Amino acid sequence: MKKITIGEAARQSGVKVPTIRYYEGIGLLSAPSRSEGNQRSYEPSDLNRLTFIRHARELGFEIDAIRTLLQLQDDPYQSCASADAIAKARLIEVEQRIRSLNALKAELEQMVEGCGHGRVDQCRVIEVLADHGKCVHPHH
Repeated sequence: MKKITIGEAARQSGVKVPTIRYYEGIGLLSAPSRSEGNQRSYEPSDLNRLTFIRHARELGFEIDAIRTLLQLQDDPYQSCASADAIAKARLIEVEQRIRSLNALKAELEQMVEGCGHGRVDQCRVIEVLADHGKCVHPHH
């Protein structure tokens, strides 16, 4: 198979060039071979790995989790319990974030509904922002 440049790898994988270099630097992606002109040369397997990393990042997985998932991917005959645990932990984080965002949404809705569209000295938005104790859902 034909090797490709870093620019082409970036285009095909959807990962920016500086990010590809970063992933190489932290060991998520092996250092590629070099051309006679000392340019990086990537294999199709590198593109697959970059796409995997990009997708995992889009789903919000942290670098350490991605590193573990890549190690699991590199040894496909082992149990997938670790991969399941990582995905379950991410799901719990997402569910917590959704609850937090729903609480924030409710607070903002109440703030906006309380607005009489009068003067600033009677503005519920300004009043609530100025006095955290008037929030519907106190934050810690």
